[in-house]
Amino acid sequence: MKCLFVVCLLITNILFSQKIVWKEGVKLNWNNFKSNINNQRGTNVVAYTNCGWIYSVVKSSNPKSPVTIKIETIFNEDKSWKDAKKINDYILGHEQKHFDIAEIFARKLRKEVQEKIKTSGDFNKNFQGIYHRISNDYKSFQVVYDKDTKHGMNEAKQTEYDRTIAEELENLKSYKAS
Repeated sequence: MKCLFVVCLLITNILFSQKIVWKEGVKLNWNNFKSNINNQRGTNVVAYTNCGWIYSVVKSSNPKSPVTIKIETIFNEDKSWKDAKKINDYILGHEQKHFDIAEIFARKLRKEVQEKIKTSGDFNKNFQGIYHRISNDYKSFQVVYDKDTKHGMNEAKQTEYDRTIAEELENLKSYKAS
């Protein structure tokens, strides 16, 4: 019975948590930041963006059968926070870039998956390694982005990153989610 409760709780959390899927031209707004908890524990923190990817796999037990992998970039509204007294459009742009960075790395993941995983056997052998490597690169990039831009406060660095992020999205446009 306890196991059934945990499964129901997980399913409910998945079904009712607020997620936005990354789409070109669709931008975040402050209403998307719905968490009441500043999990960054800093008094200088203005906002926190919780984003990343989800994936689903359709595969067979036959290692030679084709595999289908869907990867989506998501923004978790119920885990993203803002200090309503300190927010402004400039900071929202910085937070949007966190979401855009997640999409860049999702495209890198889609690219590698497309190139290297054709069958269920390929998936079983290679997916976790590819996923973890790109996930680690993604997390490192997010940390460096915040450090270099001083969480968006260094306008010159922010402008550089804005340009770099736009260029990367363009360079990887063949790997947008379909």
